[in-house]
Amino acid sequence: MKTKLDRAERAIEANASSFRPLSGEKLRRVEKILAHARKDKSVSIRLSKETLAALKLRSAREGLPYQTLISSILHKYLTGRLVDESAIRHSIRFLRPLPGRGNG
Repeated sequence: MKTKLDRAERAIEANASSFRPLSGEKLRRVEKILAHARKDKSVSIRLSKETLAALKLRSAREGLPYQTLISSILHKYLTGRLVDESAIRHSIRFLRPLPGRGNG
């Protein structure tokens, strides 16, 4: 039986001959990223049924497991990259010039 490869896998196969192993600083950077991304702790959290259902629905729309979505949200929050969409929209409205006034 022959395995069917998806588009990304076919691209990898097509470019396999051009593979060059990393060394030096690039290898250390990649290893550092992988070590940082490694999940080595487990936690338990109590959520309401509604919150869990909403997380599962949102994660399905995003195409990833709900625990991965939760982990991503927490990581973004801790690194200051989780943003409040309504606050951004408010800021954009605030920064737009008023009708009838020029740009400066």
